[in-house]
Amino acid sequence: MELKQLHEFVTVVKEGTISGAARKLNLSQPPLSAQMKLLEEEFGCLLFERGPRKILLTEAGRLLYDRAVTLLELADVTRKELQDCRDGVTGALRLGVVSSVGSSLLPEWIRNFHEKNPAVRFELFEANTYQLLEQLHANLLELAIVRTPFQEENLAVYPICEEPMLAVGDGRFFQDIGEAGEITLSQLSRLPLILYRRWEKPLMEAAAQDGLTLSCFCRNDDARTTARLADCGLGVGVIPASSRSFLRDPATRVCTIRDSRLASSILAVHGKTARLSAVARLFLSCLQEQL
Repeated sequence: MELKQLHEFVTVVKEGTISGAARKLNLSQPPLSAQMKLLEEEFGCLLFERGPRKILLTEAGRLLYDRAVTLLELADVTRKELQDCRDGVTGALRLGVVSSVGSSLLPEWIRNFHEKNPAVRFELFEANTYQLLEQLHANLLELAIVRTPFQEENLAVYPICEEPMLAVGDGRFFQDIGEAGEITLSQLSRLPLILYRRWEKPLMEAAAQDGLTLSCFCRNDDARTTARLADCGLGVGVIPASSRSFLRDPATRVCTIRDSRLASSILAVHGKTARLSAVARLFLSCLQEQL
């Protein structure tokens, strides 16, 4: 099995036919068919079922496709890493970041780094914490900036900062809140909440510990969506403090949730056994220096 064969196999799957893949690869059809047959013989199992219009993957074929895509991506990453080793700090950093940080704090961090290292390029991957950790373990990222809580097994962890959670919404929801701008979990339990799923479990667990039940008007997958819905007066959104910049309506009320159990820690992480490039080490060092 060679990378060239895997590339041809993935192309066949994506195109749906041997003939379509052959055109895509600028090959004639018989040699490509022969390569797919060699793969099946090497693994001792069928990878394709020939349908009336397009090929269908067997269970073994689906497994090989998933692994082949990962291996080809890893090969591409390895080529780039070797180029970075050759070029020193003129390479690219593959950085994963949770969306709430990528759209708020990260631009300033990158700007400060870029002023000192103008030759470094960035490849940013935005996803939730768990998706980023999966990409780290697959060696598709060098570093990731994530939020607690998560399992820290097999990870090197570098604390960046801790921030409180905010309750945001139309002023009518906060009529009994004092000028100090703080709200308790008990007061939150009387309001229609807008939560992105990352924070639903910690909130519900903290409420249950206090014998409270929270009322959720809307669940979603992003702090930006929570902020927009809160701006529209549909309920009270719960977001990290750094996501305050997502609010667009100046009349939206912002209150700090007074509960230490709900603080959000932002961390930089990488695999414990991962070999960081010179660019990654430099960015991590600069990040720690400026915070």
